[in-house]
Amino acid sequence: QVQFVESGGGSAQPGGSLRLSCATSGFILDYFAIGWFRQAPGKEREGVSCVSGIDGSTYYADSVKGRFAISRDNANNTVYLQMNSLKPEDTAVYYCSGDFAYYTSSYYCERGGSDFRRWGQGTQVTVSS
Repeated sequence: QVQFVESGGGSAQPGGSLRLSCATSGFILDYFAIGWFRQAPGKEREGVSCVSGIDGSTYYADSVKGRFAISRDNANNTVYLQMNSLKPEDTAVYYCSGDFAYYTSSYYCERGGSDFRRWGQGTQVTVSS
């Protein structure tokens, strides 16, 4: 059974860092497109960063480019999101999800994860002083 379990959220001050982890199971990570998505109160879910197994491409939303980095540990079936230089506007619940990869990373992230059927419970990230 395909599962995603997020962890690593919490509180940080502006300029601080957090690393989110997504433990996956039930599939071979190499063949999947995986993404990190976030949803702030009153806002739609947005794609933050995605990586696709179809071509190894990575995608970052403009708002996080140069600050966030996605990585995969295929041996341990875990996907990470390193978040640096955090800003208050990064405050949101962060989710990871994915499915078998047919397209590049930008396709999945720009669609806000609407192609993905299974989701983790999310992890809260709060950035404030």
